Amino acid sequence: MLIVSCKPATAPAGGDAYRLDSLPLTYQPHSAVLTPAREAQISRIRRYFNRRHRNQGFNGTVLFAEHGEIIFSKAYGFANFRTRDTLTLESAFQLASVSKPITSLAVLSLVEEGKLSLEDTIQKFIPDFPYHGISIRMLLSHRSGLPNYMYLADKVWPDRQIPLTNRDMVNILIKYHPERYYPPNHRYNYSNTNYALLAYLVEQVSGISFAEFVRLRIFKPLRMNNSSIYVKTGSLKNPQPVKGYISYRREADDTYLNGVVGDKGVYTSVIDLLRLDQALYEGQPISFRMQKKAFTPQHKDLRIWDNYGLGWRLNLQDPHNPVIYHSGWWKGFRTCFIRETGTGRTMIILSNTLRGSRFGVQELRNLWDLPASRKNLSE
Repeated sequence: MLIVSCKPATAPAGGDAYRLDSLPLTYQPHSAVLTPAREAQISRIRRYFNRRHRNQGFNGTVLFAEHGEIIFSKAYGFANFRTRDTLTLESAFQLASVSKPITSLAVLSLVEEGKLSLEDTIQKFIPDFPYHGISIRMLLSHRSGLPNYMYLADKVWPDRQIPLTNRDMVNILIKYHPERYYPPNHRYNYSNTNYALLAYLVEQVSGISFAEFVRLRIFKPLRMNNSSIYVKTGSLKNPQPVKGYISYRREADDTYLNGVVGDKGVYTSVIDLLRLDQALYEGQPISFRMQKKAFTPQHKDLRIWDNYGLGWRLNLQDPHNPVIYHSGWWKGFRTCFIRETGTGRTMIILSNTLRGSRFGVQELRNLWDLPASRKNLSE
């Protein structure tokens, strides 16, 4: 294992104050040593995804790891069907709602610095925001009751050739003030507005763009070299090579809504997500104490095996093996990031087509130890 160390540096002024180059990370992606048991696991997982690719048209990248050791990884199909560019394990996909855990990490890192509090209300940073009584914690846990900005934008945004930004989203909520779905903290209601607002609050507090903050605070120090946040206002053409497809070879539109980030907009690879997964086990980019808060259920009205924390979905039915995960769908991309923190197992599926890309969390977990009598389950 390669040990990486850097000398501590004094944080410069301005945006560079958010650089964490001195993190003593030790993890580098590496393959597992083969044993008969692991060979059986690899064979099961390989057969499953080969059938998905061959029979259902699955197109994407797959990575299964245990304690950071890669058990199975493979790229299936094309990043671009027109040019026939093939996918690799380094290919960066739109994460869709798997972006939310990364937005949460950005917010919680500011909480650890004392620059935010989970109990701060939105008005502390946006005084004229018309919805009162909503805390940072409620945004992170989807208990704000706020309406979905996408539905509002589709009604009021005048020119869909012009990207909607996070600032624009805040402005139209202030201007049109659509009725909220629920009172604050009344119940769980999953809404993209929560995480788009959180990304905007990160900008207000840090003084730099959300994309730059995440690059300096998460991507760069964790060596996530294939990761970025798509800034649509910087270019009307998405520079990312992996295209999303809503049907066979029908490319998804690069919608004006892609100008809003935080709820979506992160591009990364299976290898980089494994780096993030392993960094969490090292107490980075947020401490174990803060992770415990993030991985604690926030909803008494939801089941223990289907709950939500601060940016993560939670299945805590087995207290010895918590399952911390998120899935996503957006404009041709489907994604799934699963962490079993008891077994140390990690499952990452990134797809850029809708064909053959819908996976159940338990279905993927079962692939590790699927009995012989169930091997034909997905034939």
